[in-house]
Amino acid sequence: VAHDADAILVTYAKLTGDLLRQLQRCRAIGRFGLGVDNIDLVTAKEKGIAVNYVPDYCVREVSDHTMALLLALIRKIPLSNTVVQAGRWEMPVVVPITRIEGAMLGLIGFGNIPRLVAPKAQAFGIKVQAYDPFAKPEVFKAVGVASVDFDTLLRTSDYVSVHAPLMPETCGLLNAQAFAKMKKGAYVVNTARGPLIDEDALTAALDSGQVGGAALDVVATEPLAKDSPLLGRNNVIITPHTAFYSMEALAELQTKCAGDVARVLSGEQAVYPISAK
Repeated sequence: VAHDADAILVTYAKLTGDLLRQLQRCRAIGRFGLGVDNIDLVTAKEKGIAVNYVPDYCVREVSDHTMALLLALIRKIPLSNTVVQAGRWEMPVVVPITRIEGAMLGLIGFGNIPRLVAPKAQAFGIKVQAYDPFAKPEVFKAVGVASVDFDTLLRTSDYVSVHAPLMPETCGLLNAQAFAKMKKGAYVVNTARGPLIDEDALTAALDSGQVGGAALDVVATEPLAKDSPLLGRNNVIITPHTAFYSMEALAELQTKCAGDVARVLSGEQAVYPISAK
């Protein structure tokens, strides 16, 4: 289909090196999103194909969803709703609940999304620290966030929210060893990429109580298997990869992505280019 295309607009389809090498006319690839792990950037660069993406796409939505999941998990809102919908008015089912104010949130990664999560969490009186070896010190200082190493974040955070990019070195970043280092009963939120968390290790940590609860918008394999051990738990919230969505975000995405492809085809520079380093 794409053999003679001048440009490709892609969301989730994988544009492998083999596929890109077969393209005869392609000059531009536009990724409808902010992640480019489905595009072989090295081969694209070798063939002189310009790749653009939308790095600020849905950052407001995902940061909102992160906070919504975290608050719902801490306050046990889904469980409360389930009980009431079943005709039971029972407050004791949610005991215990701990106070949000004064708790520590650890952000793994400190890109555009977690930089918006931080002030939203701080508005609730939550202290925020983050681990990101690539972020400059002034970025942390600008929003009053402490920069810490990975192990310190795990040991001292009441809540851990994952915002790292998915790369070979970050796959399974939260594994059995990482969960063992966490505070007992810590909560885990993931609105980034499913494979960042070792789900077998997460299941074991939930079973043992080492992890007190998890809220996930992404899982390693989507859709989630119907027999997943993560299902049927009162302390696990799962949404079907919806954190990105709002009508406004989608309209913005389409305009920015297609606009950049049109610029490249017209001989101009893309506003949001990305290439292999």
